[in-house]
Amino acid sequence: MANGGKRRKAAVSETDLFEMRWQRGRRDLIGPLSRLYPQAFESGLMDRLHALLERHWGERPADLRHLDMERDLNPDWFLSEDMVAYVFYIDRFAGQVRDVAGHIPYLADLGVTYAHLMPCLKPRPGQSDGGYAVMDYTEINPVLGSMADFQRLALQFRSAGISPCIDLVLNHTAKEHDWAVKARAGDPFYRAFYRIYDDPHTPEAFERTLTEVFPDQAPGNFTHYEDVGWVWTTFNEYQWDLNWENPEVFLSVLDIILFLANKGVEVFRLDAVAFMWKRMGTVCQNLPEVHDILQALVQASRVTAPAIIHKAEAIVAPGDLVPYLGQGRHTGREAQLAYHNSLMVQYWSALASRDTRLMTYVLSHHFPQSFRRASFATYIRCHDDIGWAITEEDAEAVGGITGPGHRRFLADYYAGRFPTSFARGADFQVNEETGDKRTNGSFASLAGLEDAVARDDAEAIDLAIERILMGHALIASFGGMPLIYMGDELGLTNDHSYMEDPALAEDGRWMQRPYMDWTRTAALDDGSPAARIHAGTRDILHRRKATPQLASDVPTEVIDVRHPGLFAFRRHADEGLLTGLFNFTESWQSIRVGAAQIDPSTEHLDLLTGEPLSLRGGQINLPPYGRIWAVRNG
Repeated sequence: MANGGKRRKAAVSETDLFEMRWQRGRRDLIGPLSRLYPQAFESGLMDRLHALLERHWGERPADLRHLDMERDLNPDWFLSEDMVAYVFYIDRFAGQVRDVAGHIPYLADLGVTYAHLMPCLKPRPGQSDGGYAVMDYTEINPVLGSMADFQRLALQFRSAGISPCIDLVLNHTAKEHDWAVKARAGDPFYRAFYRIYDDPHTPEAFERTLTEVFPDQAPGNFTHYEDVGWVWTTFNEYQWDLNWENPEVFLSVLDIILFLANKGVEVFRLDAVAFMWKRMGTVCQNLPEVHDILQALVQASRVTAPAIIHKAEAIVAPGDLVPYLGQGRHTGREAQLAYHNSLMVQYWSALASRDTRLMTYVLSHHFPQSFRRASFATYIRCHDDIGWAITEEDAEAVGGITGPGHRRFLADYYAGRFPTSFARGADFQVNEETGDKRTNGSFASLAGLEDAVARDDAEAIDLAIERILMGHALIASFGGMPLIYMGDELGLTNDHSYMEDPALAEDGRWMQRPYMDWTRTAALDDGSPAARIHAGTRDILHRRKATPQLASDVPTEVIDVRHPGLFAFRRHADEGLLTGLFNFTESWQSIRVGAAQIDPSTEHLDLLTGEPLSLRGGQINLPPYGRIWAVRNG
């Protein structure tokens, strides 16, 4: 017989490949789906799911199937030290979808490999919670362009090595969404897509344990409509909460995810996931069923489109946040990314107090050193407000502060009310009962640049720039994928022009969403604060890419250096140990080499400067807001 007596097997067909992936994913789908939907599971839910996945696989473009194969072979691609994310509103960054491509060279030069296009699906007309009230998940906001425009941009991003990310709101739709319109018209099938009650008794019972997300602009969690009933509306009257106890909602949302994945989306930011499941007598946040839903969505997506990943938008307490990256039976099976809200809050807390003890305690006591095939998205600022998540328990553990007292201090400090504050921010959603306030403001304005420039204070400008660069060095090295919000690499300050637009004026968060200033990017050699911040940020990101110790799957060990002005951690990699050391004060600080757990008998290199690290006299000296990435030299 030819070929050495053995018949060579035919190449694996596309059908065989899909079935292999289905068998791989099936075992991780059975558990959550049987728990969530026991009756539907017994009545053919898995067969319906298989048919849905197979249909989208049949429609998947060839270039995306190639990307699927690449990432099947390298499933940890998003954990690489090469990953850097950039977040922007399309209109404020470029104008329309088709205009974004012209700025890809700018992003690539900065080091970006992941581009998050803020809400771009078709929103309801008028107020839309910044685009998070979606009336059609299959269309791009017509003000920004078309789905064809998006597909072209996604292809251009892929060619440049940049993965496009978009928002997918899971907790609710706009009341103008086709499902809600049909529910309002009395269609029982679609009425079951939402949480709608015929009388107020059940809503009143739920309200006894619920909190309010927007107590100022949207008090309560239900809205009464004469022609519908009492509808669950956690966020705003025009955002109707979906009923995830209905398996038809699960299948319909998965259908949307796979449709968008076939249009070129590589990362889905899953919005408001903490609120998806409701149970009487609870705050209806972070319930166990949420994690079953997310595992089922992630693992089902992986069958048809293994190139895509999911990021959970869960801005919750540390104990509730960790499970979104997979814990217990969900380990390695849930979201691949989640926002490290605590790192952001603790950065600002330590910066205002000049005291890192709370930061060290929280980040060392509440978070594991690493996750299985998952990691954090690390950031200093974003489009949203800052909620001062300081618990009484953590404050007591550190001593000298209280939870309410420290939250009040931080809100006052960053609103500029505290004596000697360098910040220019503003209160948001003040809770009159508890006294708690959230805070708005751009990175640069909260870090002091707006105030320093207004006063033409050169020394204050220098300090503000160092605060910004220290923040970027922190998120680039702590452990996870760093997110740069549009304009933070230039030090863009608060934009108060939103108050002139009636559609935006009631939402103070537009303060920290300025338009991109492309005139500044054309003058990056003029020595201005923008030029200095851009050069420093670019340098940090490129040095990160050359440092394998900073890959997201490398464990991060927070260490207590017993110095209230300094924060430190170690990254334990096969390539060697990296020690990060950060000065959160405006004064020079010194620390003994032993306290920083650095071996004084070995020469070390600071990767942020490329220079040998001075250990003269057994001390390490850090300038105001100084930062060090120390590794053994050679």
